[in-house]
Amino acid sequence: MPEQHANTPHEAFAAILRLAVPSPLRRTFDYLPPQGYSSTQVAELKPGMRVRVPFGSRTLIGVLLSLEAESTVTVEKLRPALEVLDAEPVLPPSLLELYLWSAQYYQHPPGDVFHTMLPALLRQGNRAERPGRKVWQLSETGQQLTDEDLRRAPRQREIVEFLREHGALDKSAVTELDISASALIALQANGFIVMEERPPPVAGVQGTAHAVRQGLTLNAEQESAVSTIVACLDHFQCHLLDGITGSGKTEVYLQVIAAVLAQGRQALVLVPEISLTPQTIARFRQRFQCRIAVLHSRLTDSERLNAWLEARDGVADIVIGTRSALFTPLQRPGILILDEEHDSSFKQQDGFRYSARDLGIVRARTEDISIVLGSATPSLESLHNALSGRYTHLHLRGRAGEANPPALRLLDTTHEVLTEGFSGILLQQMREHLARGNQVLVFINRRGFAPTLQCADCGWVAECTHCAARMTLHRTQAHLRCHHCDARRPVDRFCPLCKSRNLQALGLGTQRIEQFLEEQFADTRVLRVDRDSTRRKNDLDVLLNEVHQGKPCLLIGTQMLAKGHHFPAVTLVAILDADAGLFSADFRGQEHTAQLLMQVAGRAGRAGAPGEVVIQTRHASHQTLQTLVTEGYGAFARSLLEERRAAGMPPFSHLALLRAEAVSAKAPEEFLAQVRELAGELNAQMGSGVQILGPLPSPMEKRHNRFRAQLLLQSPQRPALQQLLTALCPLLEAHKSSRTVRWSVDVDPQDMI
Repeated sequence: MPEQHANTPHEAFAAILRLAVPSPLRRTFDYLPPQGYSSTQVAELKPGMRVRVPFGSRTLIGVLLSLEAESTVTVEKLRPALEVLDAEPVLPPSLLELYLWSAQYYQHPPGDVFHTMLPALLRQGNRAERPGRKVWQLSETGQQLTDEDLRRAPRQREIVEFLREHGALDKSAVTELDISASALIALQANGFIVMEERPPPVAGVQGTAHAVRQGLTLNAEQESAVSTIVACLDHFQCHLLDGITGSGKTEVYLQVIAAVLAQGRQALVLVPEISLTPQTIARFRQRFQCRIAVLHSRLTDSERLNAWLEARDGVADIVIGTRSALFTPLQRPGILILDEEHDSSFKQQDGFRYSARDLGIVRARTEDISIVLGSATPSLESLHNALSGRYTHLHLRGRAGEANPPALRLLDTTHEVLTEGFSGILLQQMREHLARGNQVLVFINRRGFAPTLQCADCGWVAECTHCAARMTLHRTQAHLRCHHCDARRPVDRFCPLCKSRNLQALGLGTQRIEQFLEEQFADTRVLRVDRDSTRRKNDLDVLLNEVHQGKPCLLIGTQMLAKGHHFPAVTLVAILDADAGLFSADFRGQEHTAQLLMQVAGRAGRAGAPGEVVIQTRHASHQTLQTLVTEGYGAFARSLLEERRAAGMPPFSHLALLRAEAVSAKAPEEFLAQVRELAGELNAQMGSGVQILGPLPSPMEKRHNRFRAQLLLQSPQRPALQQLLTALCPLLEAHKSSRTVRWSVDVDPQDMI
């Protein structure tokens, strides 16, 4: 830190503030207390408070980690902090411990870990206080309303029904439940509801949160799972809830949470996608009379801070959120639930590259609570831990209620004539299911119209000028788009090389499938669900509400539809191309492909009507597909585990991926070649036995105008790998090339591309 002499009063009690400050450096920083602070004031400081400090020429906000008597920096060079922002810590000790453990394990700057995980307004120095809130409730006149009175105003009737059940409606519930603003205004204008200002809610009396509706009758396996988890609520235990799609995992979660609420404790539920949050919230609200806080990236900064503070202060009994909600403080932690634990969305792929699943287990151990990992297709890491006895392995082998698992069938298209990706056999089956009044889901994991625009005369292909990737043709507003850097440009009218106008759209995307099916099934509603059709806030809810009406329709979607959605009227799932992931360069490719196929297949036949799944493939004899169809995911996963064991790959070894990127094409590999030498020397000195592979160009060598390379570190022992990384990272920070080459460490990488 730049020199700044301290006044003598600071030396009288020699208190040094050790802070995590947002910086790219993997270290903490020491400061003196603010000018004029007495020894009494210093003694009142606690870890977890935010402190405003000078940092070079800037002013930053750090988090106090500890008070120290000594520093490696001489007192004369330490600078005084500017201001302590909090009277009480914003973070509890358990989360401070988790943050610091995360920074060390993932080899990430501790200040950036804190900066990333705190709500934006706290990072900016706002007060950690919840504001008052506006709520609507029924007036005396509104309490007399009957359903007949609002027969022609269904949105108003929904609001009145909600108020009768819950008593009040606040702004967060309006947002979460997509309640019509115009319906609220109409009810208020007619005097049926009134709005009032209320102070921030306070934590309720323990045990007052409860289920308002009786849970469903459990089958034997569900009952066993609930009783096993509830018996462990008073201590740490990791449970893998391994249940096929439609087996009633959510009902198990709900009944476990009911037991947690009865103890006056809080539940934290993580889901992989924002798209799952609204339906999860709706189901929880129907079941429980309690405050539910929601945390995801589409909230405003003020909404996010308020939900975060409600959880921290114990006002919210249930917290539901996506990956980063893991770092939400709870006043009375009782259970942590990760639904779809296998999903890659739980691993952050840039910046602070953490796994919410793995850190969830660390947090549960730190807070001495149980954690439930739920999935129909468990990750090989979780399955290995369950089979080896580290986790409790809970099975749900059958579907809940009257539903039966769908019948899976491989359709060999090697000798079939395909029209826009569809065989004649598949089209006929789709017609039959629609004729019976059912719905059909068509899965293709590629958005846009076509993945390639090519000149039929000379072979030119439209490529991104910023990435080593082809541009995808989009029909909407007719443009080409790179799905890696989001660069866009108009569609070429002629070939830039030979000037031919004979340009062809090759391959299939969701938009092309949508156009084809609208032509083939002119009398049937066609709905497309992908990132492009759901960009606005309520787009997805509108589409899903239409599906849930149960009318015959064709539903086209990407992996957005594979995760946790319940479509009772879907009786046929058509997977157009199962082959892409079977030959991936990533060693996890087959695992991810199998998980995706089985998750998509699970959308069929979830009600009384039998379900069918047709998987089109040119490799019908491939062992992965054969095992999935004949024996199921469990047998496939166990077979793949044995292959990984024989090859010494995760979960039987541990990986770290060092990535480098630069404007210069040669710089990343040259930098990593030097890193390899440094790592090799450290490896020899420590006797770590870590295998160093590379450097090699990344599978996508250029992205966002930067060339990329990677170096892989592999070890059968996690401590040995961590020891090497801890010694290596400071050397890389000091390396002269680090000014021109960006580098990062990805511990336990999920994406090798």
